[in-house]
Amino acid sequence: MADNKIMVTKSSMPEFDEYVEMIRPLWDTHWLTNFGDYYKRLEKELKQYLGVPQISLMVNGHMALELAIQAMGFPEGGEIITTPFTFISTTHAIIRNKLVPVFCDIKLSDYTIDENKIEDLITEKTVAILPVHVYGNICNIHKIQEIADKYNIKVIYDAAHAFAQTLDGIGVGNFGDISIFSFHATKIYNTIEGGAVVFKEESFYRKLHDLKNFGIRSETVVAEIGANAKLNEFSAAMGLCNLKAVEKNIYEREKRVRYYIQKLEEIEEIKLCKFDLENTTYSFGYFPILFRQELCADGIRDKVYDKLRENNIYSRKYFYPITADEACFKNKYKKVALENARYAGNNVLVLPLYPELEYETINEIVEIITKCIDSETCTYMA
Repeated sequence: MADNKIMVTKSSMPEFDEYVEMIRPLWDTHWLTNFGDYYKRLEKELKQYLGVPQISLMVNGHMALELAIQAMGFPEGGEIITTPFTFISTTHAIIRNKLVPVFCDIKLSDYTIDENKIEDLITEKTVAILPVHVYGNICNIHKIQEIADKYNIKVIYDAAHAFAQTLDGIGVGNFGDISIFSFHATKIYNTIEGGAVVFKEESFYRKLHDLKNFGIRSETVVAEIGANAKLNEFSAAMGLCNLKAVEKNIYEREKRVRYYIQKLEEIEEIKLCKFDLENTTYSFGYFPILFRQELCADGIRDKVYDKLRENNIYSRKYFYPITADEACFKNKYKKVALENARYAGNNVLVLPLYPELEYETINEIVEIITKCIDSETCTYMA
């Protein structure tokens, strides 16, 4: 049994002295927020690292998405086709903009939105498609763009799970009209809290700048009804430090993913994600497994989850319930045909993954999973 809690992830942090040296000048300038030097430097470095035309930093990934949608100026009541298999933030950003989420089912092959079901959901009210690169699995961007072009609607990608990834050598942030990233502490790259909108149109930068700074243009002019979504200097400094370690972070994560696969790939009751390593570079932010319901005892995912917790190992039912079934929607979407999404929501478990995760711990996790599968009652361990 693990002596200390093994969480599903662990925040990446620089050496303490490195961060202290980075923030030391802030005690001289007292410039802690409002687009300081670290903010400007991080924006420049991330733009280069991600290989994107334009970038605007935000206080977190949710505000990045919410303000990006607001900046696009969709009419109230417009519909956005999206996935129910995502973090609740994706759906909230739509609704908080007084728009309507239209849920499209997913593919069980990679958990991304089923591009073959999108077109049937388009109506005269449809203004955009909002897919999610789930677990770093990149959506079928070509088919989605083809549909968007056909109906003259926008594409907004939630790329919170796909930082640093590329498809055919192109940074994932270049697809669609807009992509957003999250730099939350749980992500492979973090600024403690933070996020970004990436986009092509240079004029969009001013729009986002206004929206994240109360709409203030000058000391005497407020041009927009905006929010406060600026990234502060302490977070920007953390981001600059962590950016130096991203590639090493990804390298160590990939080694552990490969080890997990080696241990689990022969278990027929479990379905693993397939990585397209020929065309895609991954950041290996998550390691999900799906318990094949038809081959397992009832409730096996939850039994494994509970048994891991008994051993101080914390996995995640990620995403359960699916967003369409969350209590805050008062069952409004319960009757929507989302068979694959609900199947995944009931059977996917995300296992611990971070650069410092010990291989002995992975062995323990695999042993618990294996013994739970072999025992319907899952009572083999004290």
